[in-house]
Amino acid sequence: MKKREPKIKTFGFFNVDKPSGTVSSAVVNKLKWLTGAPCGHMGTLDPLASGVLPVGVGNATRLFDYFLEKKKEYIAEFTFGVSSDTLDSTGELVFGGRIPSAEEIVQTLPSLCGEVLQMPPKYSAKNIGGKRGYELARAGIEFELQPKRVRIDEMELLEQTEEKTFRIRIVCGGGTYIRSIGRDLAESLGTNAVMSSLRRVQSGAFTLANALPFSFFLNEELSIEELESKIIPTESVLPYPTLCLNGEGWERVYNGVAVKADESDGLYKFFNADGSFYGIAEVKQGLAKLKTKLC
Repeated sequence: MKKREPKIKTFGFFNVDKPSGTVSSAVVNKLKWLTGAPCGHMGTLDPLASGVLPVGVGNATRLFDYFLEKKKEYIAEFTFGVSSDTLDSTGELVFGGRIPSAEEIVQTLPSLCGEVLQMPPKYSAKNIGGKRGYELARAGIEFELQPKRVRIDEMELLEQTEEKTFRIRIVCGGGTYIRSIGRDLAESLGTNAVMSSLRRVQSGAFTLANALPFSFFLNEELSIEELESKIIPTESVLPYPTLCLNGEGWERVYNGVAVKADESDGLYKFFNADGSFYGIAEVKQGLAKLKTKLC
């Protein structure tokens, strides 16, 4: 697809409400073409899933590592009495297993919360020797996965939507597989389940309340000015205070030199002399130094 000109000049984030049935990479590719700038998403959503998909534009993509610990919230539906190779309803379904009661689910959910070791699904974007897990699984290649430590903060049964299907609210840390939660919940109840629906309602500072439907970006008359007006400034979604230094100290940090600082150890937003966001500085043992710059 040919790049559109002119290129966008404002960098930051688009908060996209991805529809179910669309792959995350298709959203990113569309935004790359629209903006003429490098783009990348923070935390892929399965094709089945919908909801919040933050997409970094331009130099904002350099800061993805600072968002790894962000809180995420999902509304998931799990259908019991069925299993699949993908752990969701898009895979090869095998029917069998009892349907638990709502009371049983409510009693079991707390045991799955906290810092837990979770086995990722084989059909996932997990990197296995340079290949994605789903690529190996689709090719019928056997491979082993290792459990990873994840954080599940809260789970709440919202309602029973159908005879076999229950809707659950999940609050967790980054890197948690919701499909695996459904599998583990079912195993704890002595049965099987697949994830039949998933909607991400929050990813850190990004929520559905300030998300743009993907259809907005499909408007053929969309101008660069309209796009720029929807970009969320990078500094507004970083949960760090601002590093305040005098003129000489500011110049030295700007040039990559460590200087004395009164601030507590931690990460800070660092701004140019003109007030524009420049990057992330770190204070360690009374010294401040630039950690990541955006230009």
